[in-house]
Amino acid sequence: MLTNQEVAEELVKKFENNVFDFEEPYGLLTLSIDREQVIPALEYLKNHDKFQINFLTDIAGVHYPDSPGREFCVVYHAHSFVNNFRIRLKVFVPENDIHVPTASFLYESANWMERETYDFFGIIFDGHPKLQRILNMDEMDYFPLRKEYPLEDGTRNDKIDALFGR
Repeated sequence: MLTNQEVAEELVKKFENNVFDFEEPYGLLTLSIDREQVIPALEYLKNHDKFQINFLTDIAGVHYPDSPGREFCVVYHAHSFVNNFRIRLKVFVPENDIHVPTASFLYESANWMERETYDFFGIIFDGHPKLQRILNMDEMDYFPLRKEYPLEDGTRNDKIDALFGR
């Protein structure tokens, strides 16, 4: 049976200081990795004789506007059907350089997931074969899941606390 400890030790041995911030929330091995090493790491996990982490479950973006130099994060979830093992890799990038290499040549499923992440967060996947909007209109000139907009319209007066007994 594959353990988080075993995979983490192998990753540290292979990628040294490029992998860090290891955690195990709810038993899921989670780590951060440098942008330049994320594709080699995914490829290593996929082609490893024992790990066989051969299914990319999800790619998602996260916006942390209050984290200077780490404003955007790309999160990869991968799974080994052979070992029933899951892993989460995080890549943090600064707002002024939101580029991450594409995984679409490694996992075909990455194609649409990267397009969706680009569509909602504006994260650019270098080398992607067709990086364009996939769910939103092409005419949109903003990325709707960035935390750049107020949660409520301050000009509305139908949400006055007195109207709700507060």
